[in-house]
Amino acid sequence: MTTENDMARGTGEERLLYGCMGLGGAWDTTPYGAAEIDQAEAAIQAALDIGIRGFDHADIYRHGKSEAVFGEVLARTPGLRERIRIQTKCGIRPAEGDRPGMYDLRGESIRRQVEASLERLRTDVIDVLLLHRPDPLADPEDIARALRSLHRQKLVRGFGVSNMSAAQISLLQARLDVPLVANQLDLSLARRDWLEAGVLVNTAEAAAVGFPEGTLEHCRAHGIRLQAWGALARGRFTGLQTTPEERATAAYAAELAEAKGTTPETILLWWLQRHPARIAPVVGSARPDRIRACADAARREPALTHEEWYRLWISARGAALP
Repeated sequence: MTTENDMARGTGEERLLYGCMGLGGAWDTTPYGAAEIDQAEAAIQAALDIGIRGFDHADIYRHGKSEAVFGEVLARTPGLRERIRIQTKCGIRPAEGDRPGMYDLRGESIRRQVEASLERLRTDVIDVLLLHRPDPLADPEDIARALRSLHRQKLVRGFGVSNMSAAQISLLQARLDVPLVANQLDLSLARRDWLEAGVLVNTAEAAAVGFPEGTLEHCRAHGIRLQAWGALARGRFTGLQTTPEERATAAYAAELAEAKGTTPETILLWWLQRHPARIAPVVGSARPDRIRACADAARREPALTHEEWYRLWISARGAALP
């Protein structure tokens, strides 16, 4: 059973999260209606049906409508809030009028964004708050004061980051007396720089890899759970192939899926989950059938051998390892 302490630590042992970015209608300020609420309810139910209990949001998704329709579903489903874990993100401010799009992790902005998310989500507590992207102008002590205040007031149970390096995490954690529990990054079989950075050390190709070296290792050493956004590679291995490497990898993923009695989507997620960093993929489709295609990634241990895992990697990169 999940305890409040597990919640405060953030991700517990969840294998899979549902990403709510696709809920709420268009990426504009057009009001949502009954159709968008019904779509959200169907997607949430599909996620619950396969065993997902963690739901990932951000205040900017669909201009706040993703959180709002989720809140509508919570309101019409008594008891659901107690069965799930909600995380959301703050820190990105889209362009508005003369103001440019920017990052904003000032303490007062964090509090304002959290209060707005709580209202849209119709809940009195966020289980995990992620800082969405680094703000170069932010003062880590100012951030820490805001997070400590939110934690003391029991508005947020736990904290994490998104798209941050080991150095950025360390700078913030040094000022916090509660642990950062998650780092959400763009990780998939298509986005492999996080993996390539670790094996291209002392090679001529290393300079072309921009992933900050040591970030995965830092997270593993400090108990920070890695979450993977874009985990299904935006369909590049399950229907939207455009290159020979993608076509070959899609064919091999389909072959593995048939042999193991599962789906190609699960194979892609197992590939991430098989890594010893205990990566928790975030599945972001709003389609119930595509969500249900990920069921085995939520329910079963990754059934990929050492050799199968490497063959997927090498097929996707289109070249042998150094």
